[in-house]
Amino acid sequence: MTRSAPAFSTHLLKLFIETTSAEVGRKNLPTVLTKSGLPTEWADPAAVSRLGGQAAAEAYAGLQRAIRTYYGRGARGILQRIGCNLWPRMRAKAPLLATAQANLIRNIPERMRRKSILDLLARLLSAKSGDITIHTLDLDLLLVDRASPTTYNQRDDEPICYVTQGLIREALYWATNREPDVEEISCQAAGAQTCEFKISFGERS
Repeated sequence: MTRSAPAFSTHLLKLFIETTSAEVGRKNLPTVLTKSGLPTEWADPAAVSRLGGQAAAEAYAGLQRAIRTYYGRGARGILQRIGCNLWPRMRAKAPLLATAQANLIRNIPERMRRKSILDLLARLLSAKSGDITIHTLDLDLLLVDRASPTTYNQRDDEPICYVTQGLIREALYWATNREPDVEEISCQAAGAQTCEFKISFGERS
C-alpha cells in the first residue's frame, strides 16, 4: 500500500521554527539548513506561511533531518527539547475552544487527564480527523500517528520522531504534574506502517 503524502499546518510549522530557532540559535539555523542542502527560507517563519500543507510537511521533516545531520548524536536531546518547548507555544496560540478544553482537563481526576490531554494534542497536530489516535493499554497509553509528517521522505534504521516524543512528554507533565516514560516503538522512517508511542507512568496492575 502506497503511503499518501502527509500535510502539516503552516501555523504549527511557524511555531516549530520559532521554537527551533530559540534552541539552536536564530543565526545558526540557516547554517544548519545550508549544510544539509536545504532552503534557508525554512528558517523564516514568515516565508513558510506561504507553503501549502504538503510543502509544510516537507519543511517540517527536512528541518528535523538537518538537525539530526548537523548535530549527530546530540540531535536526539535537542529535538526532544524542541518538542517540550513547542507545547507551551501551541497552547498559547491554540483556538479558544482548545484552550478552554485544556484548562478543563487540569480539573478532572488525574488518571482521566492522561488520555484527555493526549486526545487534545492529537487534534492540534492532525491535519485531518483520524491522523492520530490514542488507545488505552491496561495502565499504559498508545499514541498512533498514521500521517507522521516528521517521517515524510525520511529513511532511518531507528525511530526519529523525537519532537513528537517531547510534545507527548511535556503535554502530559503539564496536565498531570507527572513525568511519563515515552518510547517510540515503531516508526514509518524505519519501514513501519505507523509511528507508535507507548506512554507509561511506571505503574503496575
